[in-house]
Amino acid sequence: MDELSRRKMLLAGGTLGALGVLGAASPARAGSAWSWAASGSVAGSGAGSDPHSVWDEEIDRIVSDVIERGDVPKVNQLLRTWTRNDQPLPDGLPADLREFMDTARQLPTWADQGKLDTAARFNKTKGIYVGALYGLGSGLMSTAIPREARAVYYSKGGADMKDRIAKTAKLGYDVGDLDAYQPRGSMQVTAVKTRLVHAAVRHLLPQSPGWSGTSGGQKIPISQADILVTWHSLPTFVMRKMLEWKVRVSPAESAAYLHVWQVTAHLLGVRDEYVPATWDAANAQSKQLLDPVLGRTPEGVKLTDVLLDIVAEIDGGLSRPLVSAFARYTLGDRVGDLIELSDEPFWEPVIRRAWPLLVAFREGLIPLPLVPEAAWTMEEAIRRFVLLFLSEGKPISIEIPDANRPS
Repeated sequence: MDELSRRKMLLAGGTLGALGVLGAASPARAGSAWSWAASGSVAGSGAGSDPHSVWDEEIDRIVSDVIERGDVPKVNQLLRTWTRNDQPLPDGLPADLREFMDTARQLPTWADQGKLDTAARFNKTKGIYVGALYGLGSGLMSTAIPREARAVYYSKGGADMKDRIAKTAKLGYDVGDLDAYQPRGSMQVTAVKTRLVHAAVRHLLPQSPGWSGTSGGQKIPISQADILVTWHSLPTFVMRKMLEWKVRVSPAESAAYLHVWQVTAHLLGVRDEYVPATWDAANAQSKQLLDPVLGRTPEGVKLTDVLLDIVAEIDGGLSRPLVSAFARYTLGDRVGDLIELSDEPFWEPVIRRAWPLLVAFREGLIPLPLVPEAAWTMEEAIRRFVLLFLSEGKPISIEIPDANRPS
């Protein structure tokens, strides 16, 4: 694996995540009753409400009205021009939507710009690991999260996975950008637009026979718990794997990386009482929310196959067997089996031997002059090429859907 591969992995994985975070965690709710203590959150206290039964009521109502009025095309057209954190919202937006977005775009009072700057520098030096883990870790893990896989598959974006991955990749890139939460950056814009998408999906998916027939009784998708499940498949998983790989992470870098994702969770609409304040609190919450819900679904297997095809299309020299082997190495056999990653008897032992050596080699090089700058320059060039490929030369814009996946 080299610097060239980092952006391909990030963009092909589709995290958020993405969302990952652009989607919505088991056919039915798994695990014990909610017991995570709000004293471990950035708020320090809370009502103790179970996040499985909490959504985003204010913006859900507003976006539902936008959809029902037929205003989605107009709103999307206006928001295509809103790309920077310091830009005013475009004129012509519905008044209630504009008022909500003006508030939602603000950083929380507890945001620490010094930590956000440290996080940006951390992403600069550790980008190869973060990118590999976002793409071939978190991105493919999302297909083993049943609620997320089904929400993605049956939503409008599921019909055009290249477009959806491009939009999810934008979120994944923006959160790691050097200017993510600077005035000239884009992450506040990206997070708020993603929050609008979540609200639209919550309105639309209950109308989908495909989704409602497989939701396991969930009436409204993308609860606060669902967002937190995806959240843990990103920073919590990534930091755990980097420590397993013996990547050098200072206490300040570790705290800063957590902080940029704490701020991101807030901007995505997660209540502060659910946002972990420390890595110990995050790992404890992840064990309750993420670990019990991993499972196999036909939709997840299909999405995995589509994602691997797109990876192969991005780089004709990066074969599906190699990608499958690295993903299985990263995720483990349990998740690999859930999403039906192929067994690769040649590549798997090669990666098990070579990757730790590459990590050790690279960690020894990083302190040398100009190496971080050179690595970042190469990653940026690849990022721009792959984004151009995924978007087919068109600007990438996260937009509110007005329908579900066609039958």
